[in-house]
Amino acid sequence: MNSRSSTATGWNFDNSYGRLPESYFVRIDPIRVRDPQVVILNSALAESLGINLDFQTPAQTAQVFSGNLNPDGAEPLAQAYAGHQYGHFVMLGDGRAVLLGEQLTPAGQRFDIQLKGSGQTPYSRQGDGRAALGPMLREYLISEAMHALGIPTTRSLAVVSTGQPVFRESTRMGGILTRVAASHIRVGTFEYAAGLDNQHDLRALADYTIARHFPEVIGSDQPYLGFLQTVIDRQASLIARWMHVGFVHGVMNTDNMAISGETIDYGPCAFMNSYDPGTVFSSIDRHGRYAFGNQPNIAQWNLARFAETLLPLLACNIEQAVSIAKDALQTFPNLFQHYWLAGMRKKLGLISAEPGDEALVRDLLLWMQRTRADYTNTFRGLACEKSSEQIAHQDEEFRQWYLRWQQRRAKDDISGPQAATLIRANNLAFIPRNHLVEAALASAAEESDMSLFNRLLSALQHPYDERAEFADYQVVPVACDEGYQTFCGT
Repeated sequence: MNSRSSTATGWNFDNSYGRLPESYFVRIDPIRVRDPQVVILNSALAESLGINLDFQTPAQTAQVFSGNLNPDGAEPLAQAYAGHQYGHFVMLGDGRAVLLGEQLTPAGQRFDIQLKGSGQTPYSRQGDGRAALGPMLREYLISEAMHALGIPTTRSLAVVSTGQPVFRESTRMGGILTRVAASHIRVGTFEYAAGLDNQHDLRALADYTIARHFPEVIGSDQPYLGFLQTVIDRQASLIARWMHVGFVHGVMNTDNMAISGETIDYGPCAFMNSYDPGTVFSSIDRHGRYAFGNQPNIAQWNLARFAETLLPLLACNIEQAVSIAKDALQTFPNLFQHYWLAGMRKKLGLISAEPGDEALVRDLLLWMQRTRADYTNTFRGLACEKSSEQIAHQDEEFRQWYLRWQQRRAKDDISGPQAATLIRANNLAFIPRNHLVEAALASAAEESDMSLFNRLLSALQHPYDERAEFADYQVVPVACDEGYQTFCGT
């Protein structure tokens, strides 16, 4: 077993997942690496978790976040799960990750602490269990950007380089990410549980997940239905928020849908520049299954797979259970529409609800798609109070839309400056634009120069604040996304 670190660092582990039936995990330590070096630490997150990063030397800290040194109280394990990957069912598990345990914070919250890229496990399926440094830095950057946007997400505590190469399409430096999550329980975890054909173990997982994430449904007449309904609601809200900011997850397999409602797994993700609902960046999504505009449909498909796993708990009679599940799933489109339209009204600076609002939004999106307008900058530009300057350079279609929007705004009886403030508060000044992300990652991973990465991260930590020193981040190069692809990073 790996040696333990001192409790003076503030680690305060519980390991409740490890008290579930052992069919759900395998106890295993991270595999040691040769020469770990800290690349980046999230000091603010560490402080909120109650972890004292100042207590150890950088070398000792690197030992902990590489998995060479287990924190006191950690009981490492790899979780089992399954998943529908591009619609095909596969038995999976943590093939390159180890859950150290659950950190109990000074505020009484519970968070999983997981090392990603920590070596082979019984679930590695002939993989090396490692990760390249670049993709781990990508997850750090994008997950922290999502957190700054107020979108539920896993967080990133640290990235270390391993001092060892990984071999993919080229030889790269290895890296390990320390990921922080409300939990790593996925739709795929429940698919795995259902596949065990053991109702006792399925119920144990469901009861554990309810107690951990949805205690409000405990004691209700139908707690498992309440569980399903709450998960559906959270996913509807989450996907709507992705759509508001132009986020393309890229790999919405069921093993990448967290039951907690957090965004998880930042492999081939990216943010859209020119608006197009068919936008796909992932190199392996050849048929657009996970395109930007298809994300709500896929979320509902994934939730149907989740509902199927709960059928034995919803009712004793299978026909009745199926009927209950179908009724719950049919609420998703209206829930998503509610969250999406409410957010889009805010993006347009509207404070009330009118029957024609959806048409107003969709007509703007159609114009953006036709003209390949930038999604982020178009919405942000609506905060400009000088109408003539805003519309003078646009075509007649936009000018007509702009007039309709002005007339609609007048119904809310708020001043132009008030509306502009609302628009700026709900539309980004900065997103992780793809060319900026790639430049930052290349400099960090290939040249060990973190300056571009840190500058971009600084801008993304306050994405609604327009700052002159980051004005270059709002400029969109011509055809910057043409041929652009992202990769899973496995």
